[in-house]
Amino acid sequence: MSAQSPAAPRKTPLEAPTADSRPASKPELTEDLKSKYEALLGRVKGFSEVTCAKEKRKSGPLTDRERSWLTRECLLRYLRATKWSVDESAKRLLSTLAWRREYGLDDFTAEYISPEQETGKQIIAGFDRHGRPCQYLNPGRQNTDASPRQIHHLFYMVERVTDMMPPGVETLSLLINFKPSKQRQNTSVPVSTAREVLHILQNHYPERLGKALIINVPWLVSGFFKMVQPFIDPVTRQKLKFNEDMKQYVPPEQLWSADWGGDMDFEYDHDVYWSALHDMCQKSREQRAGRWAAAGKEVGESEEYLAGGTALKASGVSLRYEAAKGVCKMGEEEEGAAMTRALTCCRSLARRTAAVLRITTHLACLGQDSDPFGHSAHARRRAGLKRQKPSDGGDSSSAMATVPGNENDSPVAALRQQVTSHNSHQASFAEGEEAESWVI
Repeated sequence: MSAQSPAAPRKTPLEAPTADSRPASKPELTEDLKSKYEALLGRVKGFSEVTCAKEKRKSGPLTDRERSWLTRECLLRYLRATKWSVDESAKRLLSTLAWRREYGLDDFTAEYISPEQETGKQIIAGFDRHGRPCQYLNPGRQNTDASPRQIHHLFYMVERVTDMMPPGVETLSLLINFKPSKQRQNTSVPVSTAREVLHILQNHYPERLGKALIINVPWLVSGFFKMVQPFIDPVTRQKLKFNEDMKQYVPPEQLWSADWGGDMDFEYDHDVYWSALHDMCQKSREQRAGRWAAAGKEVGESEEYLAGGTALKASGVSLRYEAAKGVCKMGEEEEGAAMTRALTCCRSLARRTAAVLRITTHLACLGQDSDPFGHSAHARRRAGLKRQKPSDGGDSSSAMATVPGNENDSPVAALRQQVTSHNSHQASFAEGEEAESWVI
């Protein structure tokens, strides 16, 4: 009997973290910090123009893409980076908007960056134990001479990392392997390049680093880190890990086996990887843009909502609730079909979370044998819904879903009563279950 051939190496990015990964906990905002956030949000809502001092021709009105970038979490990142100074945060946000235009960040194409990526000197693959995407830097695979495009490549990939962040995640894990290769013995980064990269990271990507895992550090780089360590913020210093067992930070099945000690057998094939990465990121961007537009194109929107982790917008209102409430203004004869269409359209807007499952099931089961979300009998029971049994001799297919306490009403009338009784802050759930707050 011949031995079983080993599985072929992976050549594409992983799409999701492990099931047991959990986003890092975030401290609750105090009343004082909430007021500072609200003050900054008010300032940002007043942004109408982006002024580019270096390239004045790029100045102009704020675009939808830029407005969608100004999320709730983005504003909080800048507040934390400025020690909660509203004035400084507003100034830095405008500076970053101008930098993104002048740098041309949103104009970099896959074709333009491709020559820098051919050897896989940067790879996005896997997620750490907190669900952060892992971005590998491999200086030993350097294949081009120093140029602006090398730095463009780095920040182009950082943008792709943000595309791949799961709900509740807003930081990345940076994994740097300084191991030399036959093609590249000197893996140290020029001081001028390092200075420019650090400047951009500090000023335009604040609070984005979750962990920096570094192995095979050459003496020159090691000496540099020791020299600057006293000047590094203590919080940032805790994020730097040198030559440790990296499996304590990244699950083995999501950690690259090459030099890192993981179980993920990954082989870089540029033609396969590059197109797969961009297809994945393009899909993510389109979904987020669709959710942002559907929610009203608001500045300060929730990144968790945009990533599909919740149906609640930053305002604390469920988009599904708004869609269903709107159709209640229609006539009785068209309401059922319209409500079903509205909810079906909302299906892709967010993950079916427990917090909104109880509400959407009330709205979706419009007397149909199956609802547009495909909720199971178990889901309906959790929502407190009951199926009316057909009268003797009746057709079982005519069984209708009703809301508890309204079994003698028509399904549409009962649903209208449920929708109109909800407000933007809380919802009534099945008896015995605790109501959940809708306010973020």
